Amino acid sequence: MKPFGYVAAKDSGHAVALLAEYGKGAKVLAGGTDLLADLKNSPHPPPDVMVDISRAADLKGIALTDAGLRIGALTTHTEIVDSPLIADTLPALAEAAVVIGAVQTRNLGTIGGNLMTCVPSMDSGPTLLALDAQVTILGPSGRRTIPLSELFVGPRRTSLGFAELLVEIVIPKKNVGKPSAFQKFGLRKGQALALVNAAAGFWGGDGVFAEPAIALGAVAPTVIRAPKAEAWLAGRPISEEAMAEAGRIAATEAKPITDFRASAEYRLDLIAVLVKRALAGAHARVTPNQKDLAS
Repeated sequence: MKPFGYVAAKDSGHAVALLAEYGKGAKVLAGGTDLLADLKNSPHPPPDVMVDISRAADLKGIALTDAGLRIGALTTHTEIVDSPLIADTLPALAEAAVVIGAVQTRNLGTIGGNLMTCVPSMDSGPTLLALDAQVTILGPSGRRTIPLSELFVGPRRTSLGFAELLVEIVIPKKNVGKPSAFQKFGLRKGQALALVNAAAGFWGGDGVFAEPAIALGAVAPTVIRAPKAEAWLAGRPISEEAMAEAGRIAATEAKPITDFRASAEYRLDLIAVLVKRALAGAHARVTPNQKDLAS
């Protein structure tokens, strides 16, 4: 690895100040599981300085707030898997976190870092997108909040501006506890990039699909929602046939590529299967008092 400068940020505000000071020559270091590997293998020059945010306590933690479920950007995948609060309110995110890389990767890698890679196959993205997650961004001009979908621009491209930093992810209060599930298919069971991943959620206390949401990964330039499938499901009685049809419709909304890992046609078949499984997984989490949770 080629040499580079290094500074450690005390908190998020200090990190933004350092990013502004060093400008385009600075890179953010969180868990480092992607960045350091890229630095070792990249033919391009390293950044002038690495801004280490790993000690910023205000970027950590999982908590319920008035706005919803807050997850600090520096929360590791292992912390998500082990969190009783996540298990109670957002088990689909734990399902996604536990299949990210190896144990060492999950111990160091952060949810914010996973989102900021902006690769279409990210495992954290579909569940958060299906639950209408918001992200808070801090920059020289202050804080702003945007839908997670607006963070994703393209492969490895985000909408963050100059010296801006992702500080937290918030699941809106109305979706905290919404039954949801995550599915992933890779070439092997461990340490595999997704050929396709999918998340789905809905309220179902009255026996119909209420506010259904479906998100897909690895089948477009960014993680995407499947609005046509969602609209088709809304208000229909819950059944396996409806889940299967929603999967088929979702496949028509994707634009997968053919590469050395799988053909586009195979990925389209996987979408239909995984969406059906994710909807079934969400249905298994429906509870009789679900209508009260939604309100």
